Amino acid sequence: QVQLVESGGGLVQPGGSLRLSCAASGSIFSINTMGWYRQAPGKERELVAAITSWGSTNYADSVKGRFTISRDNAKNTVFLQMNSLKPEDTAVYYCNARARSLGGPEYVYWGQGTQVTVSS
Repeated sequence: QVQLVESGGGLVQPGGSLRLSCAASGSIFSINTMGWYRQAPGKERELVAAITSWGSTNYADSVKGRFTISRDNAKNTVFLQMNSLKPEDTAVYYCNARARSLGGPEYVYWGQGTQVTVSS
């Protein structure tokens, strides 16, 4: 089993910054892709950013140039640095990982989510 725990969410003013963290734990064999999704009220969950174990990244068009995803493979942790935040960034942000537990197949794991609110 693999568990993902997010942290770093909160309330921030427009134009401000926030840094999210997600740590994977448990009987981990390997972690391939890690990423961040978000879901705002009334909207579908969407990919925000993703990063592979070798450092390749992908971003939603709406966050390019403002958000940066990174990971620490030794600590099984992924980060999302969010700058120039806008009210439309308000959502619950979910950590995601495609990983294998010891003795198991590759599986997609999800964290419980952390609230990010951008408001004056």
